[in-house]
Amino acid sequence: MTITQLQYVLAVAEYKNFTLAADKCFVTQPTLSMQIQKIEEELNILIFDRSKKPIQLTAIGQKIVEQAKNIVNEAGKIKDIVEYQKGFIGGEFRIGIIPTIMPTILPMFLNNFIKKYPKIKLIIEELNTNEIITRLKNGHLDAAIAATPLEDEKIKEIVLYYEPFVAYIPDNHSVSNKTEIEISDLNIDEILLLQDGHCFRDGILNLCKNQKMGAKNSFQLESGSFETLIKLADEGLGTTLLPYLHTLDLSEKNKLKLRQFKEPKPAREVSLIYPQSELKIHIIDALRNTISGVVKGAIAFQNVQIISPIQKK
Repeated sequence: MTITQLQYVLAVAEYKNFTLAADKCFVTQPTLSMQIQKIEEELNILIFDRSKKPIQLTAIGQKIVEQAKNIVNEAGKIKDIVEYQKGFIGGEFRIGIIPTIMPTILPMFLNNFIKKYPKIKLIIEELNTNEIITRLKNGHLDAAIAATPLEDEKIKEIVLYYEPFVAYIPDNHSVSNKTEIEISDLNIDEILLLQDGHCFRDGILNLCKNQKMGAKNSFQLESGSFETLIKLADEGLGTTLLPYLHTLDLSEKNKLKLRQFKEPKPAREVSLIYPQSELKIHIIDALRNTISGVVKGAIAFQNVQIISPIQKK
């Protein structure tokens, strides 16, 4: 069997369709089917149950796919080793960034990175955490920037920085006269939240875990925009929490409504994450060094309490 044949097996296992898998592998469907059949004949087993729609792995097929992932990943490391030895840092690199981090961190490091590493072609996607984890495990992303810890043994994490939560309190609110606030000052029913699927929302709910959410009085909000939350807060419809870096671009008028938490400040941990296979680790290291270098000048908090991005039930 060959590495290419194993890649075909992995594609069918992922897409559960021979035609779609062939398209993704840039080969014809008969070619892909023939190569997979050769492996099955060589091993004298069936990897796929073709009688089911969509196609399913057989019991032995599931074990073969897990081993195939290891083999394909380890084979990929050979190219990494050669490129690193030659001092070459280049090629395509696919990175995902969660929506609440993308607008602030990407402008901070992207220009520096592409100037320093002109041979790397970054393919950047804005994805939520669940999509990122799935794509990392399927090999469709090389790395990502997300809130951590994720508590996933198949994902490695390198902490880039700690970003405190900052309260946005409109004028005439009961705690607007305080210079610093505590978690106990928050009322979860007053906090305007991002829509489901955002880990920053889950972080806020974890921060206020000792409070139970009541029924919203007159509206239900489904928004992915901090700007929308700020405008609603200004209309007297509640308060909200923002990531620290997002507050740097607010108007001077809006900055007057910000309230820092007392230490230890609740914060999210932002990390560069990547699969355990460590493919393209030299590019991952280059990203880490570039991002860490630019972030140090903008954010340096140590006495923080890390709030989990994982939704607690």
